[in-house]
Amino acid sequence: MTALNAAARSAYRQLFRASRKTFAGDVPVLQAFQGKMRLDAEALGIHPSPTALQEYTDNTLSVTQFLTRNVLQATRVDDAVWRLQIKKETELGDNASIKTPPPIPESSRQARKRAKAQTALDADVLSPPPERRMNYSVLKKVSKERTIPELNEADLEESFVRGSGPGGQSVNKTENNVQLVHKPTGLRVACQETRSLEQNRRLARRWLLEKLDRQINPGLSNEELKKARQNERERRRRKKAKKRALGKVVAQSDFI
Repeated sequence: MTALNAAARSAYRQLFRASRKTFAGDVPVLQAFQGKMRLDAEALGIHPSPTALQEYTDNTLSVTQFLTRNVLQATRVDDAVWRLQIKKETELGDNASIKTPPPIPESSRQARKRAKAQTALDADVLSPPPERRMNYSVLKKVSKERTIPELNEADLEESFVRGSGPGGQSVNKTENNVQLVHKPTGLRVACQETRSLEQNRRLARRWLLEKLDRQINPGLSNEELKKARQNERERRRRKKAKKRALGKVVAQSDFI
């Protein structure tokens, strides 16, 4: 109880000194404020309860902090100039809300514009660059430096699940669906092409190897080289057909 009384008296003195500094240039306001302080202190009575003392101390310290940090004195110099008294305790000097004010809420129109711009930016960042189609001869030379992928059985996680789809009991009641996972890369394939489990296992490994080849050698995988070779054959065929057609036209013109 003695400690609570001492804390209440200390809080009263702190508020008294803070009020003298804050309202030093305005005597009527200072007198009114200090009169209200005395009334609040007298309202506690001679033997206040610990709860009332604690509440009085907390409220008094809160008001003291508010006066010290948030109330400024202004003195009028002339018709257009006022002088503010800013002390080291004033919150204005280091208030983060003043240095970095909160953002102004955006309107719905601004929100739509921002979302549209962000969508366009994400599309530019996420979209891959356009692929450059190389000549087959150049692609063939570059492919000699490609990394040949290998499958190690220790890196594979194989499981068998019951098949589904057409095929009768030999498919739907047997575990002929092969699930293969390449643990280092996380690539996964599932094969249920045939009714034979062994054939599905071989096919699953072939598919996984092709998938790994596409990941290790983008644009230079064995499958893409075959496709490029076929495109080159078709290009040469069209070129020969065009040359033959042009030769016929020239021959007809010479005959005429």
